[in-house]
Amino acid sequence: MEMIWIARLRRLNAGIAVATGAVLLACAAFVLIDIVLRGLGLPSLGGTEEIAGYVMAVATAWGMSYALLELGHVRIDLLRARGGARVRAALDVLSMAILSATVVFIAIKAWPVVERSITMGSRANTPLETPLAWAQVPWFAGWVWFAAMACLLTALSASLVLRGRLDEAEAAIGAFAEADTLK
Repeated sequence: MEMIWIARLRRLNAGIAVATGAVLLACAAFVLIDIVLRGLGLPSLGGTEEIAGYVMAVATAWGMSYALLELGHVRIDLLRARGGARVRAALDVLSMAILSATVVFIAIKAWPVVERSITMGSRANTPLETPLAWAQVPWFAGWVWFAAMACLLTALSASLVLRGRLDEAEAAIGAFAEADTLK
């Protein structure tokens, strides 16, 4: 049952990653058009740096969940590599719990920033005067999504470990050595 849920979460986050990639490509095209216009001596579109910064922040927030489910986050596995299956499983669940707590904390602390921008009608101190909430709401939503995915994955992997399904837990949340990924 846990592996079915993990597979569903992977598929869902893969779709989000594709959508995020499409937004990044659109942003890159926007920047490229601006560069070409400048090179031709035509007026710049303006604001490309600001918009690209917002897009990068939002894409990063949403992309972290995909990286989590695809085991793309960096982990130092010195102790983990020296232990047996039970030690590895315990360290994996512990690292997931710590990651989950950290991301939940970040999401909680991000909300007051967004709330303040919404209530005060804050705008960027740039020529575009972009309402900050336009970038902060999707950024915040990405952090909340990442927190939800981390907590779900922690609970599912802890369930796998408690049921003694250590190989499946390792496949879901393990850290793989670089040598293993190059084979």
